[in-house]
Amino acid sequence: MKNTFLKQSILLFFMLFAVASFGQEGKKNQKAVIKTSIHCDHCKECETCGSKFQTNMLRIKGVRMYELDEKNMTITVYYNTTKTDLKTIKTAISKLGYDADEVKADMVAYESLDNCCKKA
Repeated sequence: MKNTFLKQSILLFFMLFAVASFGQEGKKNQKAVIKTSIHCDHCKECETCGSKFQTNMLRIKGVRMYELDEKNMTITVYYNTTKTDLKTIKTAISKLGYDADEVKADMVAYESLDNCCKKA
């Protein structure tokens, strides 16, 4: 009887451990909506800024995908928290010349944007 109880307890422990580990797996991927400043209506297609933005966003280690919403002036970023964090992503966006929430655009990068992408 004791042997059966011990085996059941050990089995239950491992099952709970497996469930807890599996639950943590889903938390590696995060979604963040970052407020930015986009001053033109064609940043996605802009020959200079758009391709530069796309290339550099996808170079950030851990960024899986992003969506640029020019109308709402937001960037939705899907990223792996084991490879990067939100601060790193916001700093990278700043280095592209755009604000990223509280992180202001790098002025040198901002000046290199096309005139249509700057404040009027």
